[in-house]
Amino acid sequence: MKILINGIGGRMGAEVKKIVKEGYRGAELCAGVDVIVPEGADCPVYTSWSEVKEKPDCIVDFSHHSATKALLEYACEKNIPVVLATTGHDDVEKGYIKEAAKKIPLFHSANMSLGVALLCELAKTAVKTFPDADVEIIEKHHNRKIDAPSGTALLLAQSIQKIREKAVFTFGRQGQAKRMKDEIGIHAIRMGNIVGEHEVIIGTDTQTITLKHEAHSRSLFAEGAIAAADFIKDKSAGLYDMYSMIDDE
Repeated sequence: MKILINGIGGRMGAEVKKIVKEGYRGAELCAGVDVIVPEGADCPVYTSWSEVKEKPDCIVDFSHHSATKALLEYACEKNIPVVLATTGHDDVEKGYIKEAAKKIPLFHSANMSLGVALLCELAKTAVKTFPDADVEIIEKHHNRKIDAPSGTALLLAQSIQKIREKAVFTFGRQGQAKRMKDEIGIHAIRMGNIVGEHEVIIGTDTQTITLKHEAHSRSLFAEGAIAAADFIKDKSAGLYDMYSMIDDE
């Protein structure tokens, strides 16, 4: 399975490159794309999609959401599956994703961790069991992360919203007002070199349940991305996610 890494010069791009070089799931690195060619690159790295000569079996994207349009246009033109592991997409970019999925197999997840997928399911079960409980989400990341709240925190909130259809999201909290009954509080912390922590707190007047996932290494997400690439490389056009892969297994 030949992999092209979009954003190969970034932290996550480097993690994907590392495990591909180690032969994880039989993957091979054929090329990379980035706005700046990283020093010591030991594979062809291009700054523009028009320059790419190789034909990968899948593109793994850990770049920036603003690069989504160009990436998907290229992938659709060349009929190449894409694992989109970038977060922070706006509504227009989400539209590009939906349209591209009509033409190519496209795997899109706010978090490439199987553990986070499990956390979403556990949170849904807990909220269903305690329909009147207050729900708060706390996410922690390193001080270089740009988007807040994280895509994973939103994924958790949206998963819970499937159980609580009237739920509204409150980002942070300030001022003087009582907590709304259907509110889901979402809080972002940025400090140090935290890889990623996500905590869902479900509380009633008599008890509190805390569900937490903590990433110890960025290689966790790189492994998930390559597993996703292996999953979709022979799939038909469509939009796939972590749950698709879990159900398939």
